[in-house]
Amino acid sequence: VAAAQVLQIGSDSGGRALGLHPRLTGLRDIFNEGRLAIIQRVGYPNSSRSHFQGSDIWGTADPASPSSMGWLGRYLETVPANALAGWSATRELPRALLSRDVSVPAIPDARTYSFNSPNSGAEALNERVAATRIASHVPVNRPQIAFVNGSALGALETLDRVAAVSTYTGTVAYPNNGLAQALRTVAGSIARGTGTRVYWVQTGGFDTHSGQGNGGGGAYANLMGTFGDAVRAFYNDLRNQGLLDTTLLLQFSEFARRISENGSQGTDHGAACVMMAMGGAVRAGLSRTA
Repeated sequence: VAAAQVLQIGSDSGGRALGLHPRLTGLRDIFNEGRLAIIQRVGYPNSSRSHFQGSDIWGTADPASPSSMGWLGRYLETVPANALAGWSATRELPRALLSRDVSVPAIPDARTYSFNSPNSGAEALNERVAATRIASHVPVNRPQIAFVNGSALGALETLDRVAAVSTYTGTVAYPNNGLAQALRTVAGSIARGTGTRVYWVQTGGFDTHSGQGNGGGGAYANLMGTFGDAVRAFYNDLRNQGLLDTTLLLQFSEFARRISENGSQGTDHGAACVMMAMGGAVRAGLSRTA
């Protein structure tokens, strides 16, 4: 990226200028508004450059025990019980939300989250009532059945709340990409008061070992545009509704890319990463951690 195109936001401890990719104009605006913190050199000792192990370590927040329960799952065990306390917008539940006591639903599309019945009208309603009665039996002496029935009951309890979110359009126009649509669902859940404490959304495509491209239409530039435009729409939507002060958005990855380009116009696996925090209670600015 040519120096003249970089969106300047400050400098490091040595006085070297730092900035954002030119496609991140929305994030630069949020930074200038004092609502975005950029945290440099985030990682852990002896970084694993494996996507899978790296994801598990970030999910557990424990490099020594990457197969344990998730850090967000452990948090949800400390809050009042709620069948929709957590919400994953991915098809598979990330390790970060795994818990021994709290079941978190994976709902990638609120519009398709419904009670599956071959019938409609009153008959479908009767089937849902019957299913709810069956799931309400949680035998303490049969833990396997208790787990299945408890999970089913939790899902049934969330149907109406998720249905209310499925019609949400927001106060701004969200970009037509998966990340933006997932963030719109999150905004809808917050606005409709589902009681959810934690949401998980993700986007991929950053494993750019070759052909990274960085022009206006390059692969990496497009990824930056997808990320920045989606976050900006989410930010504006919450701000318009007075919900920003009680919302925190964290951005992170299992590891970063190296700064230097390799021989195939890409970048390879790195260690320390950049993390971003956005919200009304964020102490905004640019960290210069050593």
